[in-house]
Amino acid sequence: MTRLDQVERMIVKYPDFPSKGILFLDIFPLFKSPSAIKALLEEFQRHITPLLKVDTIVGLEARGLLFGPTLALKLGCAFVPVRKAGKLPGHTVSVEYKKEYGIDKLEIHAESISFGDNVVIIDDVLATGGTMKAAVDLVKKLGGNVIKCLVLIEITELKGKDIVGAPCYALFEN
Repeated sequence: MTRLDQVERMIVKYPDFPSKGILFLDIFPLFKSPSAIKALLEEFQRHITPLLKVDTIVGLEARGLLFGPTLALKLGCAFVPVRKAGKLPGHTVSVEYKKEYGIDKLEIHAESISFGDNVVIIDDVLATGGTMKAAVDLVKKLGGNVIKCLVLIEITELKGKDIVGAPCYALFEN
């Protein structure tokens, strides 16, 4: 059994949370194990390093914010958060997107990405692709080049990566 197999077994599944028909994938048990987090970060880094130079890691609220800063530190690049509307001070750029259960809005600081920056976006789960596509759109609005989108888990039956508009890699599929 590989280290990633052990990591995958640590993810807890909660059916019908937060509502009926949703399978919630809880990644928080991973944070009890430094070796699990190390394995995840090393695997993410392995999928980035053959690419172009990375200028910025963008982490998506909320759980993408858990991995993004550490990955950026390992790569020696900037980290930028993307948050839900109204959570970032100062001048922001926003985009609306459709979620499984309504419309939402994401924001990024307007000065956080420079024209031509190579960007990797990270989040925990890729489901319908709406949130990731919105993040890709934000980076492109600022002139950035999204070279990869990374997620821990892709829910493949929802075909979210088909709408993202950038290459995606998932450590695990559900």
